Amino acid sequence: MKLRIPDYAIFYHDGAPKNPKISPQGNIIGKGERIEFDNKELSSNLKNENCEIWFDIANDELKVSATAYNVGARYILLRWNEKMRKDIKVLGDAYERGYGNLQWSTIRPERCMPWYIAVSNGSDANFDYSGRFTECMGVKVCPNSICFWQYDTEGVSLWLDIRNGGCGTELNGRKLECATVLFKEYRDISAYKAVQDFCSQMCPNPYLPDHKVYGSNNWYYAYGKSSYDEIINDTKLLKEMCKNCENEPYMVIDDGWQPNAVDAPWIPNDRFGDMKKLQEEMKSYGVKPGIWVRYLINGRDDTERKITVPEGWYLSRNSKVFDPSHPEVLEYVAKTTKTLTQDWGYELIKHDFSTFDIFGKWGFEMETNITENGWRFYDKTKTSAEIVKSFYSVIKENSNGAIIIGCNCIGHLCATYHQLNRTGDDTSGFEWSRTQKMGVNTLAFRNCQNGNFFMCDADCVGITGLIPWEQNKEWLFALSRSGSPLFVSCKHGVLNDSELNELREAYEIASKQADEFIPVDWMETTTPDTYLLNGEIVKFNWYTKRGNEIFVDWN
Repeated sequence: MKLRIPDYAIFYHDGAPKNPKISPQGNIIGKGERIEFDNKELSSNLKNENCEIWFDIANDELKVSATAYNVGARYILLRWNEKMRKDIKVLGDAYERGYGNLQWSTIRPERCMPWYIAVSNGSDANFDYSGRFTECMGVKVCPNSICFWQYDTEGVSLWLDIRNGGCGTELNGRKLECATVLFKEYRDISAYKAVQDFCSQMCPNPYLPDHKVYGSNNWYYAYGKSSYDEIINDTKLLKEMCKNCENEPYMVIDDGWQPNAVDAPWIPNDRFGDMKKLQEEMKSYGVKPGIWVRYLINGRDDTERKITVPEGWYLSRNSKVFDPSHPEVLEYVAKTTKTLTQDWGYELIKHDFSTFDIFGKWGFEMETNITENGWRFYDKTKTSAEIVKSFYSVIKENSNGAIIIGCNCIGHLCATYHQLNRTGDDTSGFEWSRTQKMGVNTLAFRNCQNGNFFMCDADCVGITGLIPWEQNKEWLFALSRSGSPLFVSCKHGVLNDSELNELREAYEIASKQADEFIPVDWMETTTPDTYLLNGEIVKFNWYTKRGNEIFVDWN
């Protein structure tokens, strides 16, 4: 399909009816609430008394802008009608992390596919690419709307969510640049190479680190139970494992250093003490110190261990989460970032939970409605996407040059603000089936974003002794050869000398991140096991002798 102005558009807004009906997808419908444009003349401007949409095509890009007058702007639906091929499979992305659900599938008209889609004939498992045809459709990174696509045999639809929380945004005549749309066609190459190139087209100026980032994170063996001394022991082990590496590794202190688990305030607990002294000692061993934080939570019920702040700081939908549109909350985020990086000296920040905290849903729950209806941010004049980007920007601007890893962040919105992004849900140091589901899936399906949006963190190798080394070794090898950052959580005393040598070799390879690692069978399975490593086929065994051993809680 060639890029053109849409054939049809609908502008959804808060309008006249006193008791509007709500559709299952969360769209308000009723008289005066929905304005339809049948764009038979391919006009570049659609307007009535309540709203206006602008289309501007130049340099193979379609810029979509809109405004509303005296009504709240909610959604724009754009539709391109055209007979589509049926002999294809369809790939979609995810709002934030993948949850083992990224996949190529047959045409499912109801399927919601955030940010971009690819449709392709044939299979990448067939190395004869002659006759291969892949179409990609997406929006450039950092739009001012939350976007998702739908694909059917009669055309393609793009939804632009321009709401403020769960209500219409009060644009009041402000011209909002909603999104920049791209359509690209690729012939006689693999679908993977096509999607990889399309990712680079969507993000022409990624914010990447000027060195290779890799190292250790203590979460997947400690799970929040750690201390100053434990981190120093982790640091010593990491330095020993990386003594032959080209770049200094990062030792990331995950959740558990603050008084309240997974919660504010961001001060050290008694097990950690002086955080500045800790980072100085870590650096003395030749590693770079990193730290975890959850900026927007203040969830304690007891006032003694809760930050005292004005009530106006909280989201209207959740009295335990700070509203990132509030200027004083952004000042708090800036101050916290400066404390971690400038005052204490940490060179990496892993910030977590923000998408769930803001919208109240995990990515796999969002579908066509990323948040519940009926609530607004403190600033009612900006879209949710604008507010999220402002939050990311404040972290970047106050990071003192530190590496920023987003976890549970919105990938298409954090590109250009974060150097690294966690692209999948948590792996595990306890359950191999979780690593197999979450880690392998996101590595295969989102590594095409690696170096194009940001560096992709597919999550850790959790070494506790509870997962057989034969399984973890497969995951370690894949991550170290993927060209993406490798992080390992290794419990002391678990690995023997031979296994430690294998870990040391993996770190040395990961410190260079020079390999090309391409899934071959990703169009046939959600858990690819065959890859091209620098042009040579390698195969993995992701399964135990008991098959896909899913954890069952018998209690």
